Amino acid sequence: MPVFPIISAVITVVALSGYANYKLVHLPDTVGITAIALLISVAIVAVGQVVPQVSAWGQLAVHRLDFPDLVFHGLLGLLLFAGSLHVDVAGLARARWLVVVLATVGVVISTVLVGFAFFYVAHLFGMQLTLLDSFIFGALISPTDPIAASGLLSKAGVPPSLLTKITGEALFNDGTGVVAFVVLLGVAGGAHGVGPILHGASPIPPLPGPSAVATMFAQEVLGGAAFGLGIGYLGILLLRSVDSYPVETLITLAMATGGYAAAESLKVSAPIATVVMGLVVGSGREYAMSELTRERLFMFWELADDLLNLILFGLVGLQLTALAGTVREYLIPAAAALPIVLIARYISVGVPVVVLRRFQHFEPHTVKLLTWGGLRGALSVALALSLAEGPPKELIVTATYLIAIFSILVQATTVEPLARRWMRQKG
Repeated sequence: MPVFPIISAVITVVALSGYANYKLVHLPDTVGITAIALLISVAIVAVGQVVPQVSAWGQLAVHRLDFPDLVFHGLLGLLLFAGSLHVDVAGLARARWLVVVLATVGVVISTVLVGFAFFYVAHLFGMQLTLLDSFIFGALISPTDPIAASGLLSKAGVPPSLLTKITGEALFNDGTGVVAFVVLLGVAGGAHGVGPILHGASPIPPLPGPSAVATMFAQEVLGGAAFGLGIGYLGILLLRSVDSYPVETLITLAMATGGYAAAESLKVSAPIATVVMGLVVGSGREYAMSELTRERLFMFWELADDLLNLILFGLVGLQLTALAGTVREYLIPAAAALPIVLIARYISVGVPVVVLRRFQHFEPHTVKLLTWGGLRGALSVALALSLAEGPPKELIVTATYLIAIFSILVQATTVEPLARRWMRQKG
């Protein structure tokens, strides 16, 4: 089946889901589209019980799109660039230590806590899962969605300084979470049969020890940041040398796509590089762009960000069509992963905040907002789907999908009213 009709069908389904949500359900766009797409998936699966061809077509359509490849080599770079472009760089600089610690130490703490807890829970239910499999699950479920939460919290009267902390941490933990995932696959010696997501190359050879793991992590993270700074500065020079908003928009598109691909080929973290590029361009807007270019370029990226997020959340809902055969078997241990991930998130953000509170001011309820506003979405699902076939993957994918759906349908719908209530309290 050609890919273009499938893409057209998916966009049509997402558009109709958005229309139905606007007219009937009245949820936030991303939440409503995910919910309606999820209902469409359930309907396809139900009809497939009577007419198997319908279920087979739905599964074929979802598989042909290759969700992990679409996320990692299509949408992720664009979304991260768009998200970082609008960040208050001065505010991010003031919160730099918290952002750095949460996006590194916090991700490691979350990965370890989730890994150990999920390992014992899986064995309690008789599931065959190694400790390394569990750590891989911990790494892929730790990154949070940088756009969804910030959009909801901004409506709840959350102070801009706290909003910057939440957005900044989520933008960078996407990169470090993927790096941790790749490093753990390297430690496994390619046991899952998956090449490193960031590089698109052959599986990483076994790593000899902690020093090699630390070296690879530093190469990915620091190399990605340095590469992003270089490309970002080059982009600013190019933008400053022309005064044509279509050309300047194309330059930023080239940075988000070509820069992402170049970082992958250099074996540094493409997500981190792309975030840094966006921050550099965003901070240099007054210096490098005319007023008309700023208006048009940022409007373009804001619209692209919204549209790509809606499509991505719609695709998350439609993924149930492909997962329906395994969800029921692994539902109970997958459901047990929900409190594990939330508790691990609370600890992984709470410990750094408590330590850093001695050196800087934190707004009331920072830990609660970072915990409940830490939504999981397409990135975690794509990482899980990229694993090789087998029982460990089926359990990990089911748990990841269930957490993502809970995050989108429950956390996303309650974080705004909870934030409003917490903001009215003195802390």
